[in-house]
Amino acid sequence: MTESRSEGSSLNPQLSTLSQGGAERVALWMAERGIAGEIIRPGAPTPTVEAAAVALGVSLEEVVKSLLFLVDRHPYLVIVRGTARVNTKKLLKGVGGKKARIATREEVERITGFPVGGTPPFAHREALPVLIDRAVLSMEEVYAGGGSTDVMLRIRAADLLSASGGRVVDVA
Repeated sequence: MTESRSEGSSLNPQLSTLSQGGAERVALWMAERGIAGEIIRPGAPTPTVEAAAVALGVSLEEVVKSLLFLVDRHPYLVIVRGTARVNTKKLLKGVGGKKARIATREEVERITGFPVGGTPPFAHREALPVLIDRAVLSMEEVYAGGGSTDVMLRIRAADLLSASGGRVVDVA
């Protein structure tokens, strides 16, 4: 892992010196599993897709959101491109549920162990089923929450899918 964005740098699971907290937990989780990716500290807060895109100098579509939904009271992490909105009817159909809602800030922190605006696609406190919208996989690389609201994770979309154990669905 490295802490800065550098053009042409390869993604590798080497661990860098990170402060204690969410980003370090994500980096350790990835290193333990040999997951390629890069932890990036852009030097500006990144709690929203828009803020992250500006801080990283990338398009909104390159940033993905990790959203926690409760479907029939069971948590599901749903990953969509930054500009996409989750269609709850498609979500319910995809998981065979009857009622879905977005989790509250407190529920996100309790279930994932990470803050809203910094929730990564994996390394959660609880094992979660992960649903990845098909459009995410149309990108070569994406930027996801890195464990806190000022850290991002750069990862290949294919590696995101395998690392998260996600299931590809059409939810946007």
